[in-house]
Amino acid sequence: MANRRLDEIVRRRNPVTLPLTATVQTACRLMRDRRIGAILVTEPDGRLVGLVTGRDIVTRVAAEALDAAATPLETIMTIQPDTLKPTAHAIDALRMMQDGGYRHMPIVDGDRIVGIVSSGDFLGMERARLDEETGFWEIM
Repeated sequence: MANRRLDEIVRRRNPVTLPLTATVQTACRLMRDRRIGAILVTEPDGRLVGLVTGRDIVTRVAAEALDAAATPLETIMTIQPDTLKPTAHAIDALRMMQDGGYRHMPIVDGDRIVGIVSSGDFLGMERARLDEETGFWEIM
């Protein structure tokens, strides 16, 4: 089980996406209604260009007192977020998220968005393996 591929884990085969021009307020409402922590931002052709998380909204909109109803996602999104292919392993995603300090990872196959995983999607065995690896490198 600790060697699961991401295509076995992907929560949303049709993840929530919004265009670059959508407002932060629209994203917030979708995140609330769907009970999700991230929105994938896409070009009109459906290609992934960014990611917006609740953390982005707090640090880039609320903390700066920007108007959520007037602020487009393209001004606050993480541009070209790290991605993995669906054939990658769970531990690879966990490593990247830990190293990069983020909790959401888009899964793409070429230009096609397959889904998104969050750190909460992984099993205890996968987390334990990462903790073991991290501990190994810390003692060296």
